Amino acid sequence: MTTTSTINPAATAVLSRPSRPHLGLPKLVWALAATHFVGRAGGVVRSFLVLYLTQAQHLSPATAGAVVAAVGVGDIGSQLLGGWLGDRIGRRNTMLVGFVGAAVALAALGSADSMPEIWAAAVGVGLTIELFRPAGSAAVADLPTRQRIRAFGLLYWAANLGFSVATVTAGILAKYGYGLLFWINVVASLTAALIVWRLVPETRPARSMRTRRALLPVVLRDRLMIAMMAIHVGYFTLFLQTFTTLPLLMTADGLGPATYGAVLALNGIAIVVVQPVAVRLLAGRSGSVVSAVSMLLVGVGAALGAVSHGTVGFAGSVLIWTLGQIGIAVRFGDTFADLAPAELRGRYMGLAGTTWSIGAVLGPLAGTALLSLAGPAVLGSACAIGGIALFAAQRALAPALRRRTAAQSHGTNNDSEGSAA
Repeated sequence: MTTTSTINPAATAVLSRPSRPHLGLPKLVWALAATHFVGRAGGVVRSFLVLYLTQAQHLSPATAGAVVAAVGVGDIGSQLLGGWLGDRIGRRNTMLVGFVGAAVALAALGSADSMPEIWAAAVGVGLTIELFRPAGSAAVADLPTRQRIRAFGLLYWAANLGFSVATVTAGILAKYGYGLLFWINVVASLTAALIVWRLVPETRPARSMRTRRALLPVVLRDRLMIAMMAIHVGYFTLFLQTFTTLPLLMTADGLGPATYGAVLALNGIAIVVVQPVAVRLLAGRSGSVVSAVSMLLVGVGAALGAVSHGTVGFAGSVLIWTLGQIGIAVRFGDTFADLAPAELRGRYMGLAGTTWSIGAVLGPLAGTALLSLAGPAVLGSACAIGGIALFAAQRALAPALRRRTAAQSHGTNNDSEGSAA
């Protein structure tokens, strides 16, 4: 372990500045929620990237898919890099680098003319567009435990509200040219950077500023963290069937894209309406129980979607897995924050974020392969079994999670608690 004697005086001044609470949450959380809303509402490029590459850049579908995959690979790197930078240069500085870097990368991708330029810009977009997330999550994780659940819930709610705005407006705006989408995304990223610059203080603990602790040796000893990451990779692999195999199943049932969009809109509506209530109801519940039941609901919902027929049946399956999605969203950040040593909090949150990125790679591959090779019934059975297995695994880890949470709340840094799992 090495130490550094340089602590930014400006950061220290910001840390000492009190922030008045709003509805029980500090101003920091509302500022972060604003960045999540702006980033998602203006994040219109990614949903239309394949169409831009095939229609405006005249790439083949296979090449366009490879470019999109390059963005996805960058995503995995951005989670790790964002967590590392959050612990090294601070949460605030990392978010600024991410938002400004994303604006530059998006502008480069929108103006790229050659394949080398497109490839480089695509990787740049992947590395920067989610760079803020682990740093922002670490900033919330730095809050007192009693505020975390509501804070993480607000961020997720704001992001989904922004996503709902983007899905409504992006299709209309695309009629005026894909270049407009890129510039909207650039402006949104710069606006989020401005919010961070003006309203978000540095929250990195003083201990994290003084120490430089290697992540890998700690994580390799932390079997509880490894087990939780494995469970969440499995969860996201299962959850993403709702966005990969579900549209294929609905198409095979004779339902068009418009019906799929309408059914999927129920997801966003339910999140916006139900999640604020869920945060209050679930705040005092065991995080392990909430996560286990939520994963089971997602498995059941995905299984029903695989064997449903007609709009009503598919809509019912969406509502079931949306309830599970909300439960995970309410407790995800708080769960991993409780696992993290204070000086590694940014990097732990970055590792937690990679579970989504890895699931986003595995989910489409596994689901589409199973659907094409074995059919909907087998896919549905696999989803149900997966939900049950995740429920059992999460419940099995409950005692170790309680011990870790108790140890962290007493200020101890029990890096090897996972051995009890």
